[in-house]
Amino acid sequence: MSDRPERSELDGTPVGRRVVLGLIGLGALGVVTGSTIQQGLSRALAPVQLRDPTGLSQYLPIGDTFRYYSVAGAVESQDAATYRLAVSGLVNTPTTYTLADLHALPQVAITEDFHCVTGWSVEDVPWTGVRLSHLLDLASPTPEAVAIRFRSFDGVYTENMTLAQARDDVLVALTMYGEPVTDAHGGPVRIYAAPMYGYKSTKWLSEIELTDSNIPGYWEERGYPLDGIIGE
Repeated sequence: MSDRPERSELDGTPVGRRVVLGLIGLGALGVVTGSTIQQGLSRALAPVQLRDPTGLSQYLPIGDTFRYYSVAGAVESQDAATYRLAVSGLVNTPTTYTLADLHALPQVAITEDFHCVTGWSVEDVPWTGVRLSHLLDLASPTPEAVAIRFRSFDGVYTENMTLAQARDDVLVALTMYGEPVTDAHGGPVRIYAAPMYGYKSTKWLSEIELTDSNIPGYWEERGYPLDGIIGE
């Protein structure tokens, strides 16, 4: 999951600077109102934030609730019936999972704060899904495998993680707040890495590739820390 938009050429109709600046006044309501209104503003602004080429929408003062970012503009949604997740690379058992396959695997619940490296956070976010370590065990990594490269079906975003990090409270997340992960939040399937900042939690997940080196992801190539551990 990226923590701020970058590209100036986005799919869909981009949102102009004047529109974003106009929304700042609306977003200010989130600072002086309750969490219910903050969450409502966050959801209402999601389509704007996902298509904002200026980057200004990340500064909307909507309180402690989610901002929505994409480095590829508007991302075409994946139908639950046709969604596929590949586990590939340096494994003995490469596998492609449907959404139904993932739901049929043992499910784990994690409730933790979500922290963005740009400074905002959301407390006590409940997730459920399959432990990434379980998918790795099923795939049986080869001795050469030391890390993971995640890919997003947005066609642009990639992320990295070592195999050791992948075994520390990292979910292939299927639900959030008790509901299926939405398109805006990176659904139908995304990564949630509890010990790490949000940019490590890849949205719109399409592939988990095991590699022989810890390849920097999209934001690491642009200066973000390779590990992304909260507080480090």
